[in-house]
Formats: sequence, C-alpha cells, structure tokens
Amino acid sequence: MMKFDNILVVCVGNICRSPTAEAMLKARYPEKQISSAGVGALVGKPVDPKAARLLEQAGLPHQDHRARQLTQEIAREADLILVMEPGHIGAVTQIAPFSHGKVFLLGKWLGDLAIPDPYRQSEEAFAHVYGLMEKACNGWSKVLG
Repeated sequence: MMKFDNILVVCVGNICRSPTAEAMLKARYPEKQISSAGVGALVGKPVDPKAARLLEQAGLPHQDHRARQLTQEIAREADLILVMEPGHIGAVTQIAPFSHGKVFLLGKWLGDLAIPDPYRQSEEAFAHVYGLMEKACNGWSKVLG
C-alpha cells in the first residue's frame, strides 16, 4: 500500500478551494505534510474572505496561507496531488508531466465528483462547496488512514 505522507491540494487561484481542503486535511492528519498551490495562482494572496469565514467557524487555522503557483519542484515533493476538477489533472500534468500517476480528484471517492469554484460567488456557493469538500476529504480516510 502506497504511503502518502506529503499531500498537495491544487485548484486554480489557491485562495478558495485548495487552502480550504488543505486546512481540513491538516486537521485530520496532523502527522502528514499537507500544502496547496494553484495552476493559475493569485500569488501572495490570503484565503478568500468568504472561505476564511467558513474555516474560522470550523476552528481551522488558515491565517498563514499565501497563494503560490504550482511548480515542478512542488509537484515532485508530493506523494499525492488532489485536484478539484477533471481539467486540473491536465493542468497539473502540463506543469509537471512526471506527476501523472499521482494526481487524483479530491472527489474521487464520491464518484469522481468535481468541486466547483465558488470564487466571486455568494456565501451560499462557498458554503455548498465547503460541504462538498468535507465529504470529499472524508472519502480519502480509507486511503490516508
């Protein structure tokens, strides 16, 4: 069984979905190295205020997060790369072709569910996406321990 000690979560801007899933996974697996990045990152930006509010309500720390661009180096360090939408798999493997076998949808265990981007949408959209990501993160427990 493959051991996933270094997990990378990827979305586009790295300010909504990936830092939220990163915080959720860090809370569940404090012994693992978990980080996030974006394929079109808003480099240096903190977590989106709507996502931040949901994380704060759940008691999940995120204040240190700053968006970063996915690079080959970041992808190489990861044992497992979790992305939000099928198109992100192609975007990740375009940046880091060697990572093909370790990129999966966060929603893999929910029938390959795609997690939609709530960026610039309503509080309700963020809350909906947050709920999907919670379910998706729970789905990985059978693999991550």
